[in-house]
Amino acid sequence: MLEVDETSAPLGTPVITFDHVTKVYPAQPNKPALNDVSLQIYAGEFLFLVGHSGSGKSTFIRLLTREIKPSEGKIYVADEDLTTMRNWRVPYLRRNIGCVFQDFKLLPNKTVFENVAFALEVIGKSRHVIKTQVPEVLRLVGLSEKLNSYPDQLSGGQQQRVSIARAIVNRPPLLICDEPTGNLDPQTSRGIMDLLERINRTGTTVLIATHDREMVDNMRRRVIALDRGHLTRDQDRGVYGFDV
Repeated sequence: MLEVDETSAPLGTPVITFDHVTKVYPAQPNKPALNDVSLQIYAGEFLFLVGHSGSGKSTFIRLLTREIKPSEGKIYVADEDLTTMRNWRVPYLRRNIGCVFQDFKLLPNKTVFENVAFALEVIGKSRHVIKTQVPEVLRLVGLSEKLNSYPDQLSGGQQQRVSIARAIVNRPPLLICDEPTGNLDPQTSRGIMDLLERINRTGTTVLIATHDREMVDNMRRRVIALDRGHLTRDQDRGVYGFDV
């Protein structure tokens, strides 16, 4: 049974819409990874996506970034229909979506500056833009003193901050974080979440997939819960709500 809390539904045009989305993988034709999921996410929201392993969280994110297509239903991101989008349009979609991962995905042979700059280089930004925006975003994440350091010279928390800087340096309206604190201790995790809240206050929509019960319970933001492919809860100021 889907639980929905509509006490403070945001107004405006949604930046993400899932309209009766189902995803079935050929290897498991009788077990949908997502099953008839409908929801909307609005500009400037900060929300958590929760659920056990196998609940459909990874599929949800892969659908959002158009890594895969749904078997049924429609997905819209910023008014673009991902289900009918031509393949040549996908890289342009992804320029508007920053992604942060549990394992950082930094380039080990590049400095902090070079790792962040790389995100701008691959989309053809000028040297002037790179020299301006990279130091600016590294200041935001608190790493101005680490410009010339390499990833193996940084702590886990610092590496995740570089990953976040790289994800937001192109100023995307949407930031998707997949278990961003999964490899970090509680104090470092809190610092990362504080940073993500600061980014959200600039107007960026932030979606975080997580197993971190304490973080979700303490922050009391909107929570979307998946269970075996079903959307079971969409709760404003929500809690984690699963036994772990």
